[in-house]
Amino acid sequence: MSSITTKKATSITRLLPLLMAAVALLLTATAYAAAPGITGGTTGTATFKLTAAPAYLTQPDGAMIYSWGYGCNGDPIGFAPKPNGADLPNANCTAMQVPGPTLIVTQGQPVSVTLTNNLPSAAGNTSILFPGFDVTTSGGVRGLLTQEAQPGGAVTYTFTASTAGTHAYYSGTQGDLQVEMGLYGAIIVLPSSIPANCSGSVPTSPAAKNLAAETHWGESDFRLAHAAYSNPNACYDREYIFQFSEIDPKIHSQADAQIKAIQNCATSSPTPCPTRLEVATEPYAPAYFLINGRSMPDDMDANYASQYPHQPYNGNPHMHPGEQVLLRVIGQGRWQHPFHEHGNHVRILGRDGNLITSAPITADPNPTNLAGPLLFTTTTTPGVAMDGIFYWTGRGLNWDPYGHYNKGNTANSQDGDPSAHLPCTADANGYNTVDPTALNYYEWCQDHNKPLEVRPFGDVNGGGPATLPDANLLTNGAWYGGSAYLGPDATGRAVGPTGTTPPSGTIANPPSQEAAFAFMWHSHNEREITTNNIFPGGMMMMMLVDSREFLIDESN
Repeated sequence: MSSITTKKATSITRLLPLLMAAVALLLTATAYAAAPGITGGTTGTATFKLTAAPAYLTQPDGAMIYSWGYGCNGDPIGFAPKPNGADLPNANCTAMQVPGPTLIVTQGQPVSVTLTNNLPSAAGNTSILFPGFDVTTSGGVRGLLTQEAQPGGAVTYTFTASTAGTHAYYSGTQGDLQVEMGLYGAIIVLPSSIPANCSGSVPTSPAAKNLAAETHWGESDFRLAHAAYSNPNACYDREYIFQFSEIDPKIHSQADAQIKAIQNCATSSPTPCPTRLEVATEPYAPAYFLINGRSMPDDMDANYASQYPHQPYNGNPHMHPGEQVLLRVIGQGRWQHPFHEHGNHVRILGRDGNLITSAPITADPNPTNLAGPLLFTTTTTPGVAMDGIFYWTGRGLNWDPYGHYNKGNTANSQDGDPSAHLPCTADANGYNTVDPTALNYYEWCQDHNKPLEVRPFGDVNGGGPATLPDANLLTNGAWYGGSAYLGPDATGRAVGPTGTTPPSGTIANPPSQEAAFAFMWHSHNEREITTNNIFPGGMMMMMLVDSREFLIDESN
């Protein structure tokens, strides 16, 4: 919570009361995110049958936006991820969705995508571009950039998934209109080989220890793979995909009105009936800003939620301290969106499937010296896909977020309770990684047993390293956590049963179940955290750092 005010103090502080009340309304149910999508078969050619079709998208302000999108033409071959071999609950692929279905394939696998054009005939031809791949086509008619499917017709694109990582796909026909209308999606190419230290076969590796920690607490594995690339430094423990786009409602309403007029025009009219759209796409003035096809708070509802039949993917990241979280980020709109992940920077692994290393091209094909930039904001450039690693450990807080009070504080009634004094044995990097089953696994040991403040409600000048939030602000609305400590029992470990620090909890889960730190992830363009000029909305979500004993269930 403190990071929200420190990184955007000028603009966000004056909005805190409104934001607190909004956050209180967001989480009336538990919903997480993963990287859900469809597979075209795990052996041989990955085969996908897609359609381009119209539908209406819902927005938090009640608007229904006429849109176009790619969807499944019939049932897909399979869904992913498959924790414990089962599909995610309610997994589906409709005849139209925004973003389009996430296509999940393996590096080196042949891919075949057949697109059927079920858009209104006035929309004309449509197509798909697959940047970064050597594509051949069959069927359709020749277009400016690729073969296109005529109204009611089809075209097939074939290519080999040559490079691992996250990639974009989108319409190659009248892009200023068709991409704006929603014809875009993502391809995730899993690496052909997984380094041993990422697979868990090296017991001392961080990846193996994080997997052991998840297993100990009973969590399922929702990853598509154990590594983003065939590189020993590309291991990850969780993954999320975020596709950023925007909507100018005037363009969509023009298309809707013109299509209806063409369909309703009588052939006996004294003037010829129009046969094609003439939609003005400039000047461009978007009013809706989307992550995975939804705006806040809708982006925090479950994947495949029934209230969003054409917007199946959410954006709601959760993690435990120390986990390497893979962020798959794609700019799918016309604008660049400076998205800021509070809590840490993002280390970029690669762009558009190109791993960034400092090794020369002629060197080892699997170098370990990654050289991607460390970003304060992931600038989502239109058409660019990025893979990056984010993690949170509590380092730098200057107090013990696990709530261990100072052992010398004999006045504390819990001083004799050994559970309040979890050990912290620093590894070479300063973190507690000896026992992955420990509640405080990956704690920054330098702050172990360091109290937040000597006095319960003092400030820095009163003897503590940090200042608790103003109680007047806290009364304006409930947050995920009302405490500066991580874990349902941490408040007691920090101040004892009579302490005045409020317990942690979330709206959906009481303090005895979930107690987490909340970080707002949002666009740094303030207009983009509104929905049709109403705050809060748009490109905003909440990231939760959950204590180890709280299970992060990404099945919805």
